[in-house]
Amino acid sequence: MKAGVLKETFPGETRVAVVPGVITGLTKAGIELLVESGAGAAAGFPDARYAEKGAAVVSRDDVLAGASLLLSVRSFAGAHDKDAIARLEPRHVLVGFLDPLQRPEAVKELAARGITSFALELVPRISRAQSMDALSSTATMVGYKAVLLAADRLPRMMPMMMTAAGTIAPARVFVIGAGVAGLQAIATARRLGAVVEAYDVRPAVKEQVQSLGAKFVELPLETAAAEDKGGYAKAQDESFYRRQRELLAKVVSESDVVIAAAAVPGKKAPVLVTGDMLRGMRPGSVIVDLAAEQGGNCEASEPGSEVMLHGVLVLAPLNLAATIPHHASQLYAKNLANFVQNMSRKGELTPVADDEIVRDSMLTRGGEVVAARVREALGMAPLAAPVPA
Repeated sequence: MKAGVLKETFPGETRVAVVPGVITGLTKAGIELLVESGAGAAAGFPDARYAEKGAAVVSRDDVLAGASLLLSVRSFAGAHDKDAIARLEPRHVLVGFLDPLQRPEAVKELAARGITSFALELVPRISRAQSMDALSSTATMVGYKAVLLAADRLPRMMPMMMTAAGTIAPARVFVIGAGVAGLQAIATARRLGAVVEAYDVRPAVKEQVQSLGAKFVELPLETAAAEDKGGYAKAQDESFYRRQRELLAKVVSESDVVIAAAAVPGKKAPVLVTGDMLRGMRPGSVIVDLAAEQGGNCEASEPGSEVMLHGVLVLAPLNLAATIPHHASQLYAKNLANFVQNMSRKGELTPVADDEIVRDSMLTRGGEVVAARVREALGMAPLAAPVPA
């Protein structure tokens, strides 16, 4: 089986789907690799490194013509790479971040080509799939970089300093949303010496927050139904969010930095920090909105831009993982390789229909959108019968 890696075409994407370090494992699984020339350059992986590991470095046309398995980061997310999609055939199998919950309409274009595709966003959160969890790997990078961005723009120092000129008080950081990105943000802010508080609608994460040295902010809200079976936060009604904002306002006003990382898969991000709340913050405070791609947790956020409002700097970065492409690619490539090897036998793809990982992550097959959550988002009826493996 030949697997192909294209140079990413998604705007601002600098990662690469496969790094030289995972090629040996793919080769042992009977997979021959075709890599488009320059695919890894932006992430610090030159063509020569791929060639040394036995990959064939070829043109984009040769990858699309010669590979039956295409491995990507975000080129096909939201059916972005129209040129590549136009050349897909039913023989192709596509694996990568495909953004099926945020842009479900685009999934129809992949189905129309008759290809089989797997969305890594849909990999179930089970123990056996932890080594394939590319969302968590990416979120780790995002949480780390968010704190560095805030520290760079904050007109204060993060740690407490005792000097001959006096003592400098530590910065106060408030993290909203204690998922993987939020927890990494907590850990990074603590390493920089900040005093950290964190809030999450899921009470179960309290111990994780405290284990990192942060104070868990508890609000008098009913949160029994705030978490789905996959461990993700569930969307709540507007009255819940209104009360939540009222209770969060005091903590936000006392913070120098707010890292907003509250997201609900497939839903618009809840607005948790309003423009009025910024009035109560100290001038020079910084908000980093990690939910910008889903509409933003801060009312003042402009995705991909920065805004100054009431003396508070609001940053709404997109695709932060692409700003540290070397290590982000390493983690993503390992997740991807593990996913592919899970359904490979003796150089052939043999996805087993009763494998929960395969079943839940399969997006399109045989001209159909087969992922139940995506069909629901598209208003499509459930499939009458499973699409044959």
